[in-house]
Amino acid sequence: MRIGLLGTGPWARVAHAPALSGHPDLDFIGVWGRRPDAAAELARLHGTRAYDDLDTLLADVDAVAVALPPAVQAELAVRAARAGCHLLLDKPLAPTVAEGRAVVEAAERAGVASVVFFTTRFQPGPEAWIGEQARAGGWFTGRAQWLGAVFTAADSPFAASPWRREKGALWDVGPHALSILLPVLGEPRRVTAAAYGPGDTVHLVLDHESGASSSLTLSLTAPPAAAGATVELHGEAGVTLLPESSDGAVPAVTRAVDALLTAARTGIPHPCDAAFALRITRILATAESLLDGGAP
Repeated sequence: MRIGLLGTGPWARVAHAPALSGHPDLDFIGVWGRRPDAAAELARLHGTRAYDDLDTLLADVDAVAVALPPAVQAELAVRAARAGCHLLLDKPLAPTVAEGRAVVEAAERAGVASVVFFTTRFQPGPEAWIGEQARAGGWFTGRAQWLGAVFTAADSPFAASPWRREKGALWDVGPHALSILLPVLGEPRRVTAAAYGPGDTVHLVLDHESGASSSLTLSLTAPPAAAGATVELHGEAGVTLLPESSDGAVPAVTRAVDALLTAARTGIPHPCDAAFALRITRILATAESLLDGGAP
């Protein structure tokens, strides 16, 4: 599969470009970015071509990987789908439900595959655990605590990200937690949200269709020593914790590429496709509305 990379920021450099250039079943055609000099540098590092014109890149590839802010990703994903390109996207899918729905509809109309990179869902141990808990059922409650130190660590490459500054932990790490809880506990019937705590810290409570409830604590303002992610389930099977993974980002992106290749070849949607990411976007938008004083 011929693939192009859209984006040249820290995530594109440390995760996407190495995974694409090292994948045996990909032909890494080139890089496009909003900063041509950065695209040229990233392309040089990985022995590929920098594109000045996005439409030229889309015409040269079968798929694109996107490492751009959500609003930019949503717009360009629609454009890429209409050009017939399969989509490897990042979370969150889009900053609004309408923009996310446009991505899903464009992919469906074009008949292209989509995979959204929720990091944990492409780590073997955690993904196997999610499947086991979904099959077990009988869960009473779940708890997710996803604490990042993006805004407190001195060397975080993501601290200056404008969209993270605007959207905070709800939209940055919230998708990770929800991508684990939804397959196990089901869709939420109701969502409650509150902004208690330092910085961008928020708390969500979900009432799931399965009858279970879950709570999420999300932050990018945690002290570095306190950063980390925990997901815990309580139910008829007892108590279980999401296992940790020692995998880095590049192996996880590589597995996401494998998933896109399979979905494109078979026509069978992956569980983490754009439609799933849209469901998460709806929850995030609902919580954001509540935090802004909107109605439940």
